[in-house]
Amino acid sequence: MRVLLDENLPRALAAELTGHHVSSVQAEGWSGTKNGALLRQAGEYFDALLSMDRGFSHQQDLSGLGLRILIIRAPSNRMVHLQPLVGNILKTLAVMSPGQLREVGG
Repeated sequence: MRVLLDENLPRALAAELTGHHVSSVQAEGWSGTKNGALLRQAGEYFDALLSMDRGFSHQQDLSGLGLRILIIRAPSNRMVHLQPLVGNILKTLAVMSPGQLREVGG
C-alpha cells in the first residue's frame, strides 16, 4: 500500500510501517498544503494518509477520494508515543477500505 505521512508525523515512522511504500508530505513537496487540496493530491498518488490532524474528519465527503485516512491519537508526535501504536496502525490499514476514516490510539 502507498502510504503518505502528513507533515505532523515524523519521517522516522516510515521505517516502522513495514510492507508499505511510505512517503511524507515534505518529501512530495506538499508542505503547507491545505487539507482539502492535500486530500485531492494524496488521493491521486497514495492509498492511505496518516495524520494527527483531527480536522480531516470534518472534511467534505471522503468516499469519492479512494483514500484511506487514519488519524493517530497520541500524546505527542514523538516516536516514543507513536511506537506503541505501530502494530495497531498496521492492522487497521490492512482492514480499511478506500474512502474510510478511522482513528487509532487514544
